[in-house]
Amino acid sequence: MEASPEIVPYAGDRICHDADAHLMEEPDWMLAHADPGVRERIRPVFVASVKPGEESLIDKWRRRHADPAERPTAEAEIMLRKNWAALGSFVREDRPRALDLLGFRSQLVFNTFTNHYLYDAEHKDDVEFAYGLARAHNRAMLDFCSVDPRLLATAYVPLADFERSRAIAEESIAAGAKALLVASGCPRGHSPSHVGLFPVWAAAQEARLPVVFHVGGGGRLLDPAYFENGLPPVPDFHGGAENFRSVDYVAIPGPPMQTLATMIFDGVLDRFPRLKIGVIEQGAVWLPSWMRSIDTAFEAFRKNEERLQKLELRPSDYVRRQIRATPYPAEPVGWIIEQAGEDVCLFSSDWPHVEGGRNPIRRFETSMEGISEPARRKFYQDNFEDLMGAGLRTAA
Repeated sequence: MEASPEIVPYAGDRICHDADAHLMEEPDWMLAHADPGVRERIRPVFVASVKPGEESLIDKWRRRHADPAERPTAEAEIMLRKNWAALGSFVREDRPRALDLLGFRSQLVFNTFTNHYLYDAEHKDDVEFAYGLARAHNRAMLDFCSVDPRLLATAYVPLADFERSRAIAEESIAAGAKALLVASGCPRGHSPSHVGLFPVWAAAQEARLPVVFHVGGGGRLLDPAYFENGLPPVPDFHGGAENFRSVDYVAIPGPPMQTLATMIFDGVLDRFPRLKIGVIEQGAVWLPSWMRSIDTAFEAFRKNEERLQKLELRPSDYVRRQIRATPYPAEPVGWIIEQAGEDVCLFSSDWPHVEGGRNPIRRFETSMEGISEPARRKFYQDNFEDLMGAGLRTAA
């Protein structure tokens, strides 16, 4: 479907892929996709974690999205309306029209509320439930994205049990997932670099699909006592007090920094040189100093660590070759590109979430003054195409 001539797509004429987009789950969105024995154990998704009371508006917005008289306003406000108010945010049949209006060539699609649930499940004793929950999630994601090949579904792969992880990775790829989503925090009981997980990375590399981390997959980022400061609670973007605040922001890149450093030092990226890893909605301003830090550790410990001596590249070179990350609109993207190189950063809108803002492209463009047009093309297009590999080509 072509966009209406009176409405210019948000992205304009620029070829632009969106590395971070979401669906808004309803509380029972996974139940119909769960296996017997797992279905009755899945608790409702806690959608009120966005804003207290917002779950009461879902039915209201479903009726409004179905109202033909409402459609022109919803289309005209495609970047202004957020969460369930956004056209195509949870009614899958509306998502293709939303994509036409946004103008993005593709969207890598994540859940909104479920990452914490998936992470907690794989860190508890009931491994069978953790993988059953992941399968229900993955089928629901694939179902939502089935309406348009521009929607690239992410499939969650728990890393708790080596054989189950291999199996669900292969199942997800065969079912049509375009990226394997794993926790950015450490698995329970073993390192993310453990040799038992090599079949997962091998499956992704062979399929030419990326492994991706996303915010919410790092477990508890902060001791809650950090917020017991004797002052009134600080509201987040949504008006609540639990989602995204300044102190949380500083902690977000901690898990991916540690996980990726471990995987680099233990030779995972060396062993799987065509494996691509996306670090999504966890910022990128930390990248330059982190790249310098892992190079410094490499030089300081290489003499006594055989694993470092075996690496063919410096750690930062693996980052440039294989890791891609999405800056937040408020971050100095031009500076990040200058320091980390042109091949690392990706555009993302976080649509339809409030955090992405009403005009992320304008904010990114402002922060990239002085950056060459070829480097901007890498940011909006080429780096995403490199990350997604066969997943994007088969969707085009």
